[in-house]
Amino acid sequence: MKLNLKNWIKGLNLTWGNIAWNLLGSAILAFGLYNVHALSGVTEGGILGLTLLLHHWLHLSPAISGFVLNAICYLWGWKLLGKSFVAYSAVAGGGFSIFYAIFEQFPPLWPQLAAILGALFVGIGVGLCVRAGGAPGGDDALAMSIHKVTNWDIRWIYLGSDLIVLLLSLTYLDLRRIAVSLLTVILSGQ
Repeated sequence: MKLNLKNWIKGLNLTWGNIAWNLLGSAILAFGLYNVHALSGVTEGGILGLTLLLHHWLHLSPAISGFVLNAICYLWGWKLLGKSFVAYSAVAGGGFSIFYAIFEQFPPLWPQLAAILGALFVGIGVGLCVRAGGAPGGDDALAMSIHKVTNWDIRWIYLGSDLIVLLLSLTYLDLRRIAVSLLTVILSGQ
């Protein structure tokens, strides 16, 4: 059977407007993660926090680690969450990686006020993508998949993954920065 790519893409029911919103959201998220979190020593939970952890310990750009980690989560969520969600999420996650790689080429803008600014950028960026049917972070797909399989409250799934990453981040951040990071995770989730 011959795969008709045009018909396959059409079958995803994607709209250019939602693709644009996902790209805008991922650009805002990448801007905040690079200009605020990565340079101030404040971290995030989930995949975003894991990319910062890998950046610190392995000097691996979040543009690369985010792409790989998100792809793994999206593949896992493909059957559980539907083709459109995963396709929009791939646009948002790929957009995040591209925008982060672009922002890395410039000096940081705002290293102060990290918790509040970081939470705003992350919350608005992720919120725009989710409203447009996608998610720039694979942990969203992972949490939604776990919720669908186990029926656990999704808030607890997110909190669990965030706390795991924050605990791992104690290997390079002091308790004060972890406390600020926890505040950022709570604020960005709102």
